[in-house]
Amino acid sequence: MSQKLILLRHGQSQWNLENRFTGFKDVDLTANGEAEAKEAGALLKKAGIKVDHVFSSTQIRANRTAQIALKEAGQEELFAKMTRHDDLRERDYGDLTGLNKDETRQKYGDEQVHIWRRSYDVPPPGGECLRDVVEKRVRPYFEREIQPCLDRGETVLMAAHGNSLRATLIILGAETPESINAAEMPTGVPLVFELEDGKIVKRYFLGE
Repeated sequence: MSQKLILLRHGQSQWNLENRFTGFKDVDLTANGEAEAKEAGALLKKAGIKVDHVFSSTQIRANRTAQIALKEAGQEELFAKMTRHDDLRERDYGDLTGLNKDETRQKYGDEQVHIWRRSYDVPPPGGECLRDVVEKRVRPYFEREIQPCLDRGETVLMAAHGNSLRATLIILGAETPESINAAEMPTGVPLVFELEDGKIVKRYFLGE
């Protein structure tokens, strides 16, 4: 049975623009982020992708991205039925939340900040590492709620965040804890997985 899973990182947020660690902070989209979400919807429409079910975090930047993209794709009725859950939120950056990334590097050093940002299993002070996001939140939720939709042959859109979507790449087997650092999730660009019986057949960004 063939399935499609579309991963969509939210459009640029105000704190993306200001180069701040955002995490659990509920920050809205910039005008550019809204434009990115609109373009994502246009790409879905151009590709002829009809979504059956939408999942998102409980954070406004992901929710509004889904709303704008679905409207542009001509599928805005799905927004009212969208499933939101805390388990799909961005990684908790703990004590780094709200700090400017460049200033944080100056304070703690490039190497330490790189470890906090990109290490699989070393959390920032008071926050989560990516392994926490994978094993404590996204994997259980994905297996419980999203996988059954895919098993029914549905096309699923996940509108979420850089780290919750990177966690999903690991869950799918598309990346490993060793390779995930090289996997970028640009804002507002749909990443499509075509699956056959749960196995990845194709992986591509729309618009490429």
